[in-house]
Amino acid sequence: MPELPEVETVRRGLVELLPGRKFKKLTVSNLKSFRSSGEEDSFLIGAKVTGVRRRAKVLMIDLDSGYTLVTHLKMTGQLVFVGEERFGAGHPSDSLIGNLPDRSTRIEYQFQDDSHLFFNDQRKFGWMWLMPTLEVDNIDFMKRVGPEPLDDDFTEQQFKARFTRRARTSIKAALLDQSVIAGVGNIYADESLWGAKVHPGRLVSSLTDVEWHDLYTDLRVVLALSIEKGGSTAKNYLNARGEKGKYLDFARVFRREGLPCPRCGATIVKLRVAGRGTHICPQEQILEKVL
Repeated sequence: MPELPEVETVRRGLVELLPGRKFKKLTVSNLKSFRSSGEEDSFLIGAKVTGVRRRAKVLMIDLDSGYTLVTHLKMTGQLVFVGEERFGAGHPSDSLIGNLPDRSTRIEYQFQDDSHLFFNDQRKFGWMWLMPTLEVDNIDFMKRVGPEPLDDDFTEQQFKARFTRRARTSIKAALLDQSVIAGVGNIYADESLWGAKVHPGRLVSSLTDVEWHDLYTDLRVVLALSIEKGGSTAKNYLNARGEKGKYLDFARVFRREGLPCPRCGATIVKLRVAGRGTHICPQEQILEKVL
C-alpha cells in the first residue's frame, strides 16, 4: 500500500494535469469502486477540476460544483491520465502503458477536451467517492487521522504529545497507527527509528527526550527525502509519470538485512515487530533500554 510520500508524489503530478479540465462523461464498470449519492450528473458532469489535495494517504480532487472525488488507491490502484500526454500513477502493471480501458479499469472519466482519467484496480480494494466538499472532513477516517508530520506548524512537542495515550505500546506500532500520525507506514517507521537509534519494540513510555527529538527530526527528514526522490517503490508503486521512486536507493536499513549498517558496520537483521517485517541495527537499536 502506498505511504505518504508515494501519495504526495501522485498529488504533485496530478495537480499539474487536472485543474481546469471539465468532466464530460463518467463510466463505472465496478459499482464498489465508485460511491455517490446518485448526483454525479448534476455535480460531476460539466464540473471543472479546481485542485488536487492530499490528507494522509487519501487524494482529493476538488470540483467547482462544491463536490470532491475522494480517492484511495489501496494496494493495486492506478490513476492513468491519457491526453496530450500520458501519465500513470500507482501499481506497475501493463495498464500504465497499454490501451485503456482494459480488464482492470473500474472507472473512466472523460473530459470535455477528450482527455481521460482512468481508475484501474486489479484487486478492487481501492475506491473513489463523489461527495460534497464540506462533508469530506466528516468521513470517519478524516475525523480519526492524526496530524501531517511534515506540516510546518507541527512541532516536536506536539509530536511527542500525540503518543501519550499509547504509552504501553511499542513505538513502531504507535508510529503505524494513523490516528497518532498520518501517513507513516512500514518503510519510514523503520528508517526513522534507525535514525534515532531506537529499537522498534521499545515501549513508547521508555523513550527519552533526546530520543523523541531525534525521532521527530529523522522522520521528517526521511519523508521529505522520499518525496524528493519520488517515493520508495518498495514493490509496486510508481510516481505520477510512471517512473519508479528512488528512495530505496538511499534507504539506510529497510530491506538491507545481511548488509552492514552504514553507521557502525554491524549486520542489519530483520525481525517482526507490531506484526510487520522490521529492519534494525542490532548493535545500536537495543531492546533492553525499556524502562
